[in-house]
Amino acid sequence: MGNHTGAILDIATLIGLVGAVVMIVGSMIYAGGVAPFIDIPSVIIVFGGTLFVVMMMKPMPVFLGHFRAMAKAFAPSTFDTETLIEQMAELAAVARKDGMMALEGKGPAEPFFTKGLQMLIDGTDEAKLVKQLKYEIKAMKARHGAYHGAIKAWVDIGPAMGMVGTLIGLVLMLGNMSDPKSIGPAMAVALLTTLYGALVANVIFGPILAKLEGYSEDEVTYRDLVIEGLRGIARGEAPRAIEEQLLCALDAKTQAKRKAA
Repeated sequence: MGNHTGAILDIATLIGLVGAVVMIVGSMIYAGGVAPFIDIPSVIIVFGGTLFVVMMMKPMPVFLGHFRAMAKAFAPSTFDTETLIEQMAELAAVARKDGMMALEGKGPAEPFFTKGLQMLIDGTDEAKLVKQLKYEIKAMKARHGAYHGAIKAWVDIGPAMGMVGTLIGLVLMLGNMSDPKSIGPAMAVALLTTLYGALVANVIFGPILAKLEGYSEDEVTYRDLVIEGLRGIARGEAPRAIEEQLLCALDAKTQAKRKAA
């Protein structure tokens, strides 16, 4: 197995989302049924209204892209930093023994790693190598940040649209106090829009945003390790020295286990 293991289903995200929905719906059923908690005007106000406000806030490519980005909360690209460190030490040993050209075709099939390794083989100096790869990390963070901003807009706008729906419901209720039959539906809009807004922010989009931000941090850590490892190889450092340096990115328990091996 390489250090980049591709998209793997994140069972925690799936179980967490399904579990939260089951708990909420289960409490509704226990309290008397789901039907009283379903109101089409409230759904339109919160979900439809939030959708179009987010569209208005973001450029269309970002708006469309953030839906694809959210899918990665369920099937993210994972990065095995322990294997990466082992591979860096192996590549350093090959480079010291047989030269940079011997690295051709070696290393994992991960685009960022492959590009950096190829630059090294092509004779790119250390400063230019680091500058180019750091720029790619910066561009990746900007790209992820744009999508995260669109998801955060759902977290911010959803409850606000819920409040708009609440005000609409109150206006309808207060404007028809003489008609007892109109008070119930108007009160439902007033209360359920607030409920839907809270669900949008705290059950769906908020947790997905937190998960994606964590994955982005993992990818940045992985890419930083790639750069540091390639720098060590470019300088001709000993494999053990490169491994020791990269181990600092791991937790203390894993470091101790690796050093004892």
